[in-house]
Amino acid sequence: MLGTIENSREHVHAARTAKRTNAEACGVDEKFISLMVERFYARIREDDLLAPIFAARIADWPEHLERMKAFWRSILFNSGEFSGNPMLKHMAIPSLEEMHFARWLELFYATLNDLAPSPEGITLVAERARAIADSLLTGIKVRRDGISGSQAGRPLPHV
Repeated sequence: MLGTIENSREHVHAARTAKRTNAEACGVDEKFISLMVERFYARIREDDLLAPIFAARIADWPEHLERMKAFWRSILFNSGEFSGNPMLKHMAIPSLEEMHFARWLELFYATLNDLAPSPEGITLVAERARAIADSLLTGIKVRRDGISGSQAGRPLPHV
């Protein structure tokens, strides 16, 4: 049994190392993630559509930015450092619609294009962002509309 647990830990460590190495080879390292989060949320805070939604829910921006950096490191490096339930947080916002997620992605893609670590880095991060937006929107729509909401994220923009 102990050997199985050790093998499992080794496998997890190897998978995390490989994911991080792949991301870093594309220019997506901790410094990039930090800069991306800072610049992206600066855009969010100035956006007419999204700023009011965030302003109503985030009192401590430095804390939120650190949490989002941990989130993106977890997504891009499989670091395991983020704990939380983004779906529940987003489901608690009654007015979220496709247009909000589409705008979020537009700002996210613009930030990626400005920072451009590499074409592969942009694709890596953009695909993860789109999958997250799709998942959140679909979860919200299924909760509100039942199974008819299961394709809600399909029209969201791609990079």
